[in-house]
Amino acid sequence: MSILGLKKKQPKTFKVKVTTMDAEMEFSCEVKWKGKDLFDLVCRTVGLRETWFFGLRYTVKDTYAWLKPDKRVLDQEVPKDSPITFHFLAKFFPEKVEEELVQEITQHLFFLQVKKQILDEEIFCSPEASVLLASYAVQAKYGDYDPNFHKPGFLAQDELLPKTVLMQYQMTADMWEEKITAWYAEHRGIARDEAEMEYLKIAQDLEMYGVSYFDITQNKRDTDLLLGVDAQGLHIYSPNSKLIPNKSFPWSGIRNISYSEKEFTIKPLDKKKDVFKFYSSQLRVNKLILQLCIGNHDLFMRRRKVDSIEVQQMKAQAKEEKARKKMERQILAREKQMREEAERAKEEMERRLFQLQDEARLANDALLRSEETADLLAEKAQIAEEEAKLLAHKAAEAEQERQRLEVNAMKTKEEKRLMEQKMREAEQLAVKLVEQSERRLKEADHLKQDLSEAKDAERRAKQKLLEITKTTYPLIAAYSAPPPPAVPAPASAPAAPPEADSPYGAASSRLDFKDSDMKRLSMEIERERLEYMEKSKHLQDQLKELKSEIESLKLEEQQQQQHLHHPHLPPHQAAAMYPLHDARAYIPEPLYIPHANRNAAYMSQMAFLEEV
Repeated sequence: MSILGLKKKQPKTFKVKVTTMDAEMEFSCEVKWKGKDLFDLVCRTVGLRETWFFGLRYTVKDTYAWLKPDKRVLDQEVPKDSPITFHFLAKFFPEKVEEELVQEITQHLFFLQVKKQILDEEIFCSPEASVLLASYAVQAKYGDYDPNFHKPGFLAQDELLPKTVLMQYQMTADMWEEKITAWYAEHRGIARDEAEMEYLKIAQDLEMYGVSYFDITQNKRDTDLLLGVDAQGLHIYSPNSKLIPNKSFPWSGIRNISYSEKEFTIKPLDKKKDVFKFYSSQLRVNKLILQLCIGNHDLFMRRRKVDSIEVQQMKAQAKEEKARKKMERQILAREKQMREEAERAKEEMERRLFQLQDEARLANDALLRSEETADLLAEKAQIAEEEAKLLAHKAAEAEQERQRLEVNAMKTKEEKRLMEQKMREAEQLAVKLVEQSERRLKEADHLKQDLSEAKDAERRAKQKLLEITKTTYPLIAAYSAPPPPAVPAPASAPAAPPEADSPYGAASSRLDFKDSDMKRLSMEIERERLEYMEKSKHLQDQLKELKSEIESLKLEEQQQQQHLHHPHLPPHQAAAMYPLHDARAYIPEPLYIPHANRNAAYMSQMAFLEEV
């Protein structure tokens, strides 16, 4: 039987691979499925109900496109590969993530996509904000910071910061980890969904968040502008600046958007303003721009209306779910705390048990040792008792000896006090004698000087006396002859004075006076010399007695010290240890000093003789 002419049957299904931010899924789709059928299947699989933010994106040549929901999948410009690859991504971004993102899965998908765009530098982020966002990402991944578990280097395998930020500063990976960990430690107690929401709340304030950029020109020749489409409107940028727009068209101020082939027209709501026209490089890009504009404008208008019943139910369910999860987290935290306390108590009990076991073992060992030493201690106690009796007897004897020594010590102290008193008196007397001797030595020196001067004066006086005697002796002999007869004087002549008759009478009287005075002076000097000798002899006798008394006192003190310090030594050895000082070295020979008035009289007599 011939089978020619039969047509080959086409397959009724085709394979699709859908990649989300954290998973990959494969589906077997029917040929007649539209884009909406595949999209709904993916949303049901993921568990997503906020479907208006997302879409299925695929790659077309050098650009990308979104799968249209109202057209069959195979009729669109999808790749011809098998399986066909789509990316399930956020197509439109909310203005306020905290108010618009209801489901936790929605928040999680947005968090993963925005985080990837920041790390890929599709969204510019400052270094400070990058570190803060990285700390929330670590909190969402690892939970609360635990220094015992999160050791240094636990972030080494995680990509948390953009490469431009890492290259901007000369910091090592450990230094960046330390900065991130410092912020991470402050997020303790924040759940994963809360950490992801905090991440999105910071990211939505970045200038490039949720903006889709396209190259455009205001004429058909040059590409010198960028068109940005986001949740708030259309923006015109310079090619080198994607942060600050040159011109903006908010959705509330746009009346109409249209395109004709490569020309795109924006008509403002205010008719007085000029219509803005620009050109794109491809018709496909214009279609994509119009598709994004329509979707963002619809969401813009939807936000300003009352939520639908579906959205209200979703928000109510999400609120209940958050409250339930919060309560579960609190219960879990309490259980965790109780478990930690129980574990600490268990560890404490185990430690205490080990300690008691050690103590019991040590006590048992000590008991064994005490039993072994009990007999030895009993023997030692008996020996100690005998030694105690012997020591008590010796103690009684020692007490009697101590009392006897105390009595002797009291006597010795009294004797020593008397000896010290005598010694002090003898030392005071010796000091006085030394001072008196020095004073008398000085006076003796002065007296010797005066005596020498008197002898010199006496010698000079005797010499002059001899000279005078030799000179006047012839005259005395001449005048000793009988005088011539007297001639009667005239009556008119006056009578001569009595002194004129004997001119040498006065001289004779003076000579007699000088001889008698010299004899008297010599006798006085001789008498004073004799008195001086007697007094000097008497003083020397007194000094000899004082010396002998001091020597006896010193000897007695030496013997007492010998008896106190060395009671068992012979007297001559003890005396050798304490030599007696010779008191005679401190006592000079006394001198007798005449009275000063006698010296003055003697000097006046010598002066008178010199005048004669």
